Amino acid sequence: MSCRILVLISGSGTNLQALIDSLRARPTEGQIVAVVCNRPGALGIERARNANIPAVTLDHKDYPDRETYDQALMEQIDHFEPDLILLAGFMRILTEKFVSHYRGLLLNIHPSLLPKHKGLHTHQRVLDAGEGEHGSTVHFVTLELDGGPLIVRARIPVLAGDTPASLAARVQEQEHHLYPLAMHWFVQGRLRLIDDQACLDGSVIPPEGLKLEDFNNDLREDSYAS
Repeated sequence: MSCRILVLISGSGTNLQALIDSLRARPTEGQIVAVVCNRPGALGIERARNANIPAVTLDHKDYPDRETYDQALMEQIDHFEPDLILLAGFMRILTEKFVSHYRGLLLNIHPSLLPKHKGLHTHQRVLDAGEGEHGSTVHFVTLELDGGPLIVRARIPVLAGDTPASLAARVQEQEHHLYPLAMHWFVQGRLRLIDDQACLDGSVIPPEGLKLEDFNNDLREDSYAS
């Protein structure tokens, strides 16, 4: 059975577009059944509709608190009966009830080499710290912000003259390979959260996560980077 995927976004949806493009190469593996956005007018909504994917706007400003919003969000998500939920630039801290409800089905992509630089402004923080490398990480979502078991990371060097904008652009380029790869692992049944540990093909992924460069053959052979 094809995996039913739901994507949560807040902004322009570039990672959403990468996921859409990747699934076009393997439509029998999975399908994005809906996109839910918490910010009206976000470009990602248009990307979804251009791909004939139902797009729902659920503005967090219309709700009195985080708990009430997350309850409405859960009801909207459950309407589409997803097997996998991908956070793709969804700028919300999720409640315990929400995370527990979808345990093992929630993935997130974060623009840093976790566990470094959880939270916001990661590109500036890398520069401020004088670090020589930067990157992005896909992980399972748990109650700890950006703290769930790591799945796979992509690294880039920090170059002389880099700015937050230039770093962000190069990190984003890697993300467009990284997130589709992790998505396909899940829809193929290879990636699962077992006993609070990320597992690929039944083996526990190391705490530091896997390296994207070790899976170049996966990217090429399965056209995930199309």
